[in-house]
Amino acid sequence: MNKIKYLLISFSLFTLHARAQEADSLLKALDSGGVATTLDAAFKSTHVVLSHSSETQKKHDLDLRIRHHFGDIGGRFGSAHTLYGLDVATDLFIGLDYGVTDDFTVAIGRSKQDELFNFSGKYKLLKQKSNSSMPINMTLFAQLGWIAREPFNDGEFGQYSDRFSYFFQSIISRKFSSRLSLEVMPGFLVRNNIEDSGDSKNLFSLGFAGRMKITKRLSFIADYTVVNGLSRPKDLTETYYNPFGVGLEIETGGHIFSLNFMNSEYIVENNFIPNTKKSWSKGGVRFGFTISRNFTLFKSKNQDPDKKSKIY
Repeated sequence: MNKIKYLLISFSLFTLHARAQEADSLLKALDSGGVATTLDAAFKSTHVVLSHSSETQKKHDLDLRIRHHFGDIGGRFGSAHTLYGLDVATDLFIGLDYGVTDDFTVAIGRSKQDELFNFSGKYKLLKQKSNSSMPINMTLFAQLGWIAREPFNDGEFGQYSDRFSYFFQSIISRKFSSRLSLEVMPGFLVRNNIEDSGDSKNLFSLGFAGRMKITKRLSFIADYTVVNGLSRPKDLTETYYNPFGVGLEIETGGHIFSLNFMNSEYIVENNFIPNTKKSWSKGGVRFGFTISRNFTLFKSKNQDPDKKSKIY
C-alpha cells in the first residue's frame, strides 16, 4: 500500500502545482486579451502500453489496431526453449476505433484469450487549456466484454449473462510540457466468470501512466495498474500481480508502432486487470508490439491546418 500512497501523493503535488499557477495565468490572459486554447495530444496514441490514454479519435478517423503478446522471456516457461517467448502467443488482438465526433469514440475488437469481443465508448469530458483555466483532461471510458468460446465444463456459464463483463474508467491526464504527459485512471470492473471462487466479482483498480518524448518521433511510455490491495481478497488460491508495462512508441506518418515489455499475458482490460498471473521478478515479463494505422474516411471540408488530427 506504500507504493499506492507514494503514487497518489506525487500526482496530488502535480495537480496542486497546476492549481497554484491557475489564478496568475488567468490574470495574464485577461490583461493581454489572450484567448485560452486547448492543448492537443497529451499522448500520441489512444493507448499507452496496456491502458487507454485520455485521447480520442478525431471525427471520421478510423484506427485499425493490431496487438500481439508473446510468452515468458525467462522463468520456467521461457528461455531458449521457446526462443524467449517468441514461440508462444499468449494473446492476439485486432480492433477498430472510430471517431463519431472529435470527443466521442466507439470501438470494437476481438482477442484470442477467451475469444473475447469488446465493445467500448470513450468520451472526452474536459480538455486542458493553455492558460490553465482547465489544468487537466478527463475522459470517460466504458467497455463491454463478451466471452464467445465454448465453456470448459458444464457449469461454467450457468446463465448466459455470465459471459459478460463490464469495465468503467475515468482517465485524468495532464500535459506538463511538450515532452512529458502523465495520467491517473480509477476504474471498476464487474464480472461473473471468475477463476478463483474466493475472488471478488467486482474489482476496483487504480492505474498510472506516462509518456516522455525522446525525439520528434520516439517516446518512452509506461503504465502500472494497482489491483491487489484494493478490493481484491488476499487469501486466494491463485497468485495475481499488478499489470505493469513499458515501451517505446514510434511515429511513422499515419502509423504508430510500439515495442513493449509487460508482465500481463492479456490485452483487453476485462482480462488483464483481474487475471495477470506473471511477475517481472520471476521471468514473467514478455515482449509485445502494437501496430496502429489511422484512416480518414471522409475528407473534411475545413482545410484549416489547426483542425487536423494532432494524434497521428
